[in-house]
Parts: sequence; structure tokens; C-alpha cells
Amino acid sequence: MYLLFDEAGKFMAGRVLSESDASAQVELDSGKRIKVKGANQLLRFESPAPAAFMAASAALSQEVELEMAWEFAPDEEFGFADLARDYFSAQASVQQQAAILFTLFEAPHYFRRAGKGRFRKASAEVVAQALAAIEKKKQVLAQIDTWAQALLAGQCPQAVRDQLYKILFKPDKNAPEYKAVVEAARASQTAPLALLQKAGAIDSPYQFHWKRFALEYFPKGPGFGPLAAPVLAQDLPLAQVAAFSIDDSATTEIDDALSVQGLGTGSVTLGIHIAAPALALQPGSEIDRIARERLSTVYMPGFKITMLPDALVQHFTLQEGRACPAVSLYVEMDEATLELRGTRTVVEQVPIAHNLRHDQLEHWVTPEWLQGQQVAEAPAVLQDLQPQLAFLHRLACGLKERREVVRGKPETFNRPDYNFRLRDVHGDAPMGNETVEISTRQRGAPLDLIVAEAMILANSSWGAWLADLGVPGIYRSQASLAPGVKVRMGTRAAPHAGIGVKCYAWSTSPLRRYTDMVNQWQIIACARHGSTAALAAPFKPKDAQLLAIISGFEDAYSAYNAHQGAMERYWTLQYVQQNGITELPGTVFKDNMVRADTLPLVMPVLGAQGLPRGARVLVRLGLPDLITLDIKGTVVERLDAAQPETADSDLLEEADDEVGGPIALAIDIADAAEDAVAATQAMPAHNPA
Repeated sequence: MYLLFDEAGKFMAGRVLSESDASAQVELDSGKRIKVKGANQLLRFESPAPAAFMAASAALSQEVELEMAWEFAPDEEFGFADLARDYFSAQASVQQQAAILFTLFEAPHYFRRAGKGRFRKASAEVVAQALAAIEKKKQVLAQIDTWAQALLAGQCPQAVRDQLYKILFKPDKNAPEYKAVVEAARASQTAPLALLQKAGAIDSPYQFHWKRFALEYFPKGPGFGPLAAPVLAQDLPLAQVAAFSIDDSATTEIDDALSVQGLGTGSVTLGIHIAAPALALQPGSEIDRIARERLSTVYMPGFKITMLPDALVQHFTLQEGRACPAVSLYVEMDEATLELRGTRTVVEQVPIAHNLRHDQLEHWVTPEWLQGQQVAEAPAVLQDLQPQLAFLHRLACGLKERREVVRGKPETFNRPDYNFRLRDVHGDAPMGNETVEISTRQRGAPLDLIVAEAMILANSSWGAWLADLGVPGIYRSQASLAPGVKVRMGTRAAPHAGIGVKCYAWSTSPLRRYTDMVNQWQIIACARHGSTAALAAPFKPKDAQLLAIISGFEDAYSAYNAHQGAMERYWTLQYVQQNGITELPGTVFKDNMVRADTLPLVMPVLGAQGLPRGARVLVRLGLPDLITLDIKGTVVERLDAAQPETADSDLLEEADDEVGGPIALAIDIADAAEDAVAATQAMPAHNPA
């Protein structure tokens, strides 16, 4: 005797060895023995053998007409054997009963399961909807197959092209366009990105990189929508100074300005004035929520995404010709010895007399000019400010020397910074094919040094002041200059060995960094409440929000800098193509990696293996890939004799950042480029479902 039974929703058959009132012991063809409860036992038969019986029943079930079976089925609940007798005949065989069972089980759109071997037929409306859905699914599957075949033939269907960046970076894995790409990639054993490139899907490498970044970090777009800029509710005292800022021409978020009073009297007051959006922007407000999501301004050649809406930026930026809300740090010092005698912080309006642009003026502001050498063609504004700039440069050099004593070694700037300028940009953002110009700036130039040292002084002074008053802030610290010891962020004041200060709290860029905005709220509380500031400050000691802000900021800042690095590499490769550069000099710095001497370009070079660090070589360039941002080279000749290894520059990231440009990352940009396409290579290409 054989038994057909239901085992966890799967039909099985075997020989009955023994049975009781509640169960039966059944042996399968494989020899495995199973205890089958009475409720799961469906049919008993004498012949044929279980395997043949199951195969014949399954074949017969394919001949059953579902619509007819549905018509024969009663409206109330029924058993499969009952329907078999209605459909076939009153003497329906066991095999016919099994065939009906299989048919009912596999047609849930016609018959709803009501128990072991029990069913209830669906209503006519449900059947109609189910059949329509089945037909639609067939059409979708056919469309997926058509698109996949087109991709395999090297053609990209328009529907896939329209969803290209979502497919690559933010896929809906149920979308037919995505499934078509996955199916074609599986069939061709090709990575999805390579498949789409071959099919001509990617029209613009620039858009490829931009969409990858935007879909991840700005899925709603980089704009802000309609937001009213908050207005200051209180009147502020007017400072009796004439301040000036020093920034790049492209800078619109002017965070900082300087003033000097008392020259020639023996006692000088340096004013460091920081734009104060925190006076109007309250924690928890709508604009604050947006700023906390963005956490920083994003920079890239020819374009930027600001942290704050433009209306608010323009209200608080330190624009020349007007008095601007600011948080000012006044530092009293001896004019001759530069000894610091004391500091005070004031919330006020600061008249901004000039916005100096270092890229337009720095070729006049040389050490010789600062020492009194006259330059006839120098602009009048520089001639007027020469005494102040000369003092500020002398002060900056003195502050730098003091920090270097704490650091234990001097700061060196051996490699230049690179500036990118795109010509003929039409619209709000580049298209990716603009002409690019790359120029160099030597780090540590007088105007850079003036601003950098003033900002370091402000950040370290305010950080110490917060700590003295027991008000938490967001600090950057570095335990030592030993290799591998990184800069960390935290809520407690701690030494920053890389800069050579006792503590360092980013506070001087509140228009473009959220950490600085947070610290400015805390500093304003200290300025207004003094010893009781810890009670009045928005963020209290051990506030979990500060830790959350730090965590989010570090992640976002790292991602933004990686995108900036990738875009700078993109435009560097464009520069190479546009200028027909086939060879360039470079310096070996690691394994087979060479850093170009005249461009911000790092690349693997065949023939550089085994050469010492610092060796200079002439490199013949291969063809650049603007999607992977990859370029390789080959050593043509050695340009120098063996030289002792030279250490790289100590990169002062905070100083660089405060000068007005984004951080110049001392990393292999090729790694960032690989990260830019890693997600596309990791798409599943083995399962079309």
C-alpha cells in the first residue's frame, strides 16, 4: 500500500510500513522513513510505484482545464476528490484525484487553500484580476528579455537609459529595467557597468560621477526650495574697526575677517571676526535641520553645494561695504615682542572695509613688499593696508614658530596646491566638457599664512575658553605625530600635536561647516552668560546630540572630500586630453606609484617598481578612462641620479581649510576613483529575479 501525503506544503509518496489511528510510518524511494500524521494523509493507492504515480499524476494535471474546473467547483468549501468526481466522472481514479489535487494546489488565483486537501474557489472578480496580473507579468518578462537581448547586442534601450543612474547606484531590484541589466550581465558574464558602457548607455562620464554622488547624498537635489532667511531679533553694538577678509575670488561664504588696531603705540589689538549665522539660526529650526543633514558645503571644480541656503549665506557673509553680524575675538599683544596679553570675545556688528582676493593680489604681497619695499603698480588698497598686513605677517611667522616648538619639528610645504578653473560654464553646473585650466599656488604664501595662523589662534583660544567655562564643544585632537596616529574628533579639549596647540575647536567657518555652527552657539552662550554659560548653552555636558553630530559629520565630510578628489582627478584627466599631454615628469613615492610633478595626478607606472622613493622619472601616459578615472603610465627614462629619500610635506589641514579652499587630501586619489565605481561592479549578476 502506498500513501500520498503533504509534507510542509510539498506532496510526497511512499510505501506504508505501519500505521496507527493517528499516524503512519512511510518509507520513501530513497529509503528515508517519515512519520506522517493522519491530517496530512491525502490518498492511498496500490499501484503504480510512488515515483511513477507522481509523474503520471503531474502529467495528467497539465491536461486539466482550469476554467472548466473552476466552473464545476461548488461555491462552498470542497475537497479535491469531490471535484475530481465532478470533473472526470463519478468513478474518478486515484490518479485522476491526485491530478486534480496538483492542479488546485498550483492555481491559487482560481482556488484558495482552505486546509489539507481542502479548497474554496475564488470569486469571478478575483479570478479576472489575477488573470490580468498574470498576463501583465508575462508581458513584463517578455519586455525584460527583449531589453536584455538588446543590451547583449550592444544597444541600450531608451527605458534602461532613462533609469541608468538609479540602476547603477540606487536600484529598485523589482524594476524591469534593473532586471534586464542583471539578466544581460549574467548571460554575458560581464560586470553591469562594463555591459552598459559597451551598449553606449553612458553619454557623459561627468554625469556618471555626479549622479552617483547626488543620488547617495542629495537624493532630493542640491537645492533648498522656498526658505525664508531668519532675521536677527536683537540690535548689536557696532565695532570701531575697519576689517578686511582674505579669500579666493570664487568664495561667496566669507566666514572670517581681520582687523588691527594700535599700530605704533606698543600695544596692538588683533581682531578675528567670524560671520555669525548662529545668532539667527536656532537649533531644531527648519534650516538647522537641513544644515544638520548636509553638515558641510561640498566643493568641486566649477561647482559647489552649500550647507546653508544662499539667502542666509548672503545675509551673514562678511561682504565689504556693510556692517555684518559677527563673533569677534580680540587678542591684546605687545607690538614688539608679540607676547599675548589677553583675549576677549564680543558679539557685535563689524564694518567690513575690503574683501581681498588672494588669487588677484598675492603676487604683489611678497616678503620683500611686506618689509617695506615699494611696488609702484600695487593696487591702492594694498598700499593702504601694507602696515597692517606687514604686522599680521610678522605675527603669523611668530605664531608658527611657537607652534613648531610644541610640535617638535618645523612645518614644511614642499608641494603646491592646485587650483581648477572651468571656462565657459553655462548654467548653474558644469556639463563635463568645459575647458579646464589648472594653476599652482605655493603653500605657505604670506596671505595664506596670515589667515591660517589667525584662524588657528581663534580656534585654539575659543576651544580653551569653552573648556575653562565647562561648556562642551566639538574638538579636533591628535595624540602625537607618530605614524598612524590620526586626527580625531570629540567633545573634550585635548592637545593637537599636528598643529602644536593645547586644544583645537573648529569655530571659524560656521557658514560652511556644521561643527563650527555648533561651536559658535556655545561660544555665543559663553560671551553672553560668562560663568553660567554651561546652563545657558544649547548643548550641555555629555549631550548625546554632540556625539551624533560628530559621527555624522565625519562620515559626510569624508564622502564629500572623496567626491571632491574624484572630480579633481576627472578634470585633471580632461586637462591631459585637452592639452594633448603624452609625457610628463613625476616622482616615485610608493611601490610603483608615481606622483606627477606638474599636475595633481597619481598613477601606477610600469617600470617604477624597485625605484627608490623620491626618484624622478619621465612617464609616458596611457589613455585615460573618465569613468573609472584610471590612467596608467610607463617609465621612459630616469631624470635624476640616486638621491636620498625626502620626506613629504607635513600637511596642515586646518590651515589649508581656513584659507578658503577645501582640504587638499594627502591620499592616493586613485583609491577614491575606485570607490566611485565600486558599487556598480558589486551589482548581483547571477540572479535575474
